[in-house]
Amino acid sequence: MTVDPETDYWRITHYGFIRDNGPFYYTELAGNFEVSVKITGVYQDLFHQAGLMIRTDDKNWIKTGIEYVDGVQNVSAVVTRDFSDWSVVPRHDSPESIWLKLLRKGDYVEIKYSFDGTKFEMLRLAYFPAKVKAMIGMVAAAPGKKSFDVRFEDFEVTPVK
Repeated sequence: MTVDPETDYWRITHYGFIRDNGPFYYTELAGNFEVSVKITGVYQDLFHQAGLMIRTDDKNWIKTGIEYVDGVQNVSAVVTRDFSDWSVVPRHDSPESIWLKLLRKGDYVEIKYSFDGTKFEMLRLAYFPAKVKAMIGMVAAAPGKKSFDVRFEDFEVTPVK
C-alpha cells in the first residue's frame, strides 16, 4: 500500500492533539488469539510507521511495529487508554523487514518482534480488557507531508486457548 500523508494514531500526551485517521485493515475477534505479519517499508520521513493494531474504540488501542525517527527505524509500541504512551527500541542497522507477533490472552497483549522470522524477542506486555470484541489488523501512518510505501505479507490470525 501507499500510505497517505497527514495520517496518524495518537491521543493527547505530549503533543496535545488527537489523530485517528491512518489506514487500518482489520478483522473483529473476541477471545484469545495470536496474530502475525511480515512488514517491509520504505521509511523516509519523520514518524513513518507500519505494524499491527488491536483496538476496541478510538480511546483504547495498542499499535506496534516500525516507526521512523530522526533517520532511524525504531521497534515501537503505543498503548492508549484515553492517553497514548510510547516506547521504542532504536535499530541503527535499518532492517529490511520486521516480523511481528501479537498475543492476546486474558487481560493482556504480548508483543514480540523478529528480524529473521524465526527468533522473536518480547517488546512489551500491556493490559488489554478481557472478553471484549477487538479489531485486530494491519496499520500504517505518515504523519508528515510525505507518503510512503509498505508491504504486508503472511498476515495470519490463530485462535489460542
